[in-house]
Amino acid sequence: MEEYRIRRIAVISSEFPSKFGIPRQSGLADTKAEIIFDPEYASPEAVRGLEKFNYLWLIWQFSENADTGWHPTVRPPRLGGNTRVGVFATRSPFRPNALGLSSVKLESVEEREGIGPVLHVSGADLMDGTPIFDIKPYIPYADIHEDALEGFTGGTKDYRLEVKLGEDLLADSGFPKEKMESLRQVLAQDPRPSYQNNPERVYGMEFAGYEIRFRVREGVLEVMDAAKSGASKNKEK
Repeated sequence: MEEYRIRRIAVISSEFPSKFGIPRQSGLADTKAEIIFDPEYASPEAVRGLEKFNYLWLIWQFSENADTGWHPTVRPPRLGGNTRVGVFATRSPFRPNALGLSSVKLESVEEREGIGPVLHVSGADLMDGTPIFDIKPYIPYADIHEDALEGFTGGTKDYRLEVKLGEDLLADSGFPKEKMESLRQVLAQDPRPSYQNNPERVYGMEFAGYEIRFRVREGVLEVMDAAKSGASKNKEK
C-alpha cells in the first residue's frame, strides 16, 4: 500500500488538556483557543489576507487515537452507543488515517514577538496540543449547501442537558467568570460516554485549568465541585 507524507504546520492551545469533555463537533460551544505555527511556517506572509475571513477549516490529527487502528463500523454516542454505522458515515476518531476536520471562527490574527503569527479562534473541538496539518478559509458560496441531508444526526442535534452551574461555587473556587458561559455550553453537550447513565456517579472533567466535578440526574447536570487542576490532583492523593 502506497504511503504519503504529511507535515505538521501548527499546534492548538486549547482549554481541554484531555479528551473527556471536548465538544463532539466544532462550533457547539464558545470555547477559545490559539493556533501557534511551527517555526518553519511561522511567517506573516503565510497568513496574509486571512483576516478577511471569519471562519476557517482546520485539518488535524486525532493524535490520541492515531495508533489504535480503525474499524469499518462504529457506535456513535448520540445513538446510544449500541447502533453501528459505517465509519465513513461518522466523524469517529477511529479512522484509517485518524484525520479530523473542524470549522472554527477566526477572532483575530496576532503577531506575537518571538512566536510569529498566532490565530485566535473560537468553537474549536480540539484537545490542547493537537497537531494541525492545514488551515483553509471557509468560503460561504462554496461551503454552504442548502439541500444537505443530516442523516442520523438529524434526530440528535437538539440533544442538550439542563445545567445547574453553581456560579457561586465556581466563583469561590476562583474559576474565571468570563469562562462560565463556555463551560455551561460544554457541559450541556453531555460529556459522559453514552453507555454510562449512573445518576450517583460523579464525573471529573478538566477545563480551562480547573477540575470540574459533576453529576447527571434525569437530564439535569449539576456541578458539584471545582478546583484548580493541580490542587484537585493533590487533594486526591
